[in-house]
Amino acid sequence: MSLNLKTIAAAALFSAAAMTAQAEEYRIGTASVGGAFFPIGQSISNLVNEYAGDDLSMVPIVTQGSVQNPRLVSAGEVELGITSANLAADAVAGRGAYDGNPMDLRALGPLHPSVLHMVVPAGSDIQSFGDLRGKRVAVGPAGGGTLGFLNNIMPIHDMTLDDITPSFLSYGDGFSQLSDGAVDAALALSGYPAAAVMQAAASGKLRMITFEADKLKEILEQNPAYSTYDIPADVYGMDADSGVLGVTNMLIVSADMPPEKAEAITAAIYDHLDEFAAENANARQIDKSRASSLSIDLHEGAAAYFGD
Repeated sequence: MSLNLKTIAAAALFSAAAMTAQAEEYRIGTASVGGAFFPIGQSISNLVNEYAGDDLSMVPIVTQGSVQNPRLVSAGEVELGITSANLAADAVAGRGAYDGNPMDLRALGPLHPSVLHMVVPAGSDIQSFGDLRGKRVAVGPAGGGTLGFLNNIMPIHDMTLDDITPSFLSYGDGFSQLSDGAVDAALALSGYPAAAVMQAAASGKLRMITFEADKLKEILEQNPAYSTYDIPADVYGMDADSGVLGVTNMLIVSADMPPEKAEAITAAIYDHLDEFAAENANARQIDKSRASSLSIDLHEGAAAYFGD
């Protein structure tokens, strides 16, 4: 009788341990609600929960975005993060926003590009980036990727944040203020279509502002991770296509993530890109082949999946 009770107790403990293992939860750092990173993180979580095995689950976490996510991954506050190629390289090298604090991070794989939406009402007299001087501008959350871009773009225009009246808001709140007339322009480094911009476009006609040709050339020369992209007019119901500045996004993890976990997560995502794209429009822009040319090294588990 006593032996049976011990056996039952041992079985219960084993069952509880198994349930604990099944409940292991990974967190993916995204950005504010209203940009593209949060729904991308939701879709990635869904794929991991469905295909990565019973011992692993994932939830998306609202964060301040691209700049903060490498810090959160490095500190162990999230297991995965979404960031841009330029910021990932800066974090590993300990430069730029991470000056003096190099981080031991690895790439898990490429994601969609993020483009710098610089949006004004269609009737605004603001035409180019330089015209933002003296204006009220929603610049995204304090830890977001938009500010990382501004830190590189403003010096080329002999500007600093002191030359504008910045509002540090989520993309959703920033574009709501644009619709309400509380700011003159709203910026968002995001995939497209971005929910915040779509919502503002439903309230009134919008237009993208541009860079002067010589300034754009200088930006690209000084920031080789940046590229130019074209957004078709019908994406946001604008009158013309928009040429914008952008960068490839990527998934990052700590270098010490167990290889089998990294490979399982990578497979759950990249084996099911069709399902990913059906759930999230930005995922249609993911180019799996970019895994071989990311700005930081692949995690060994991801490299095993991609065959590198």
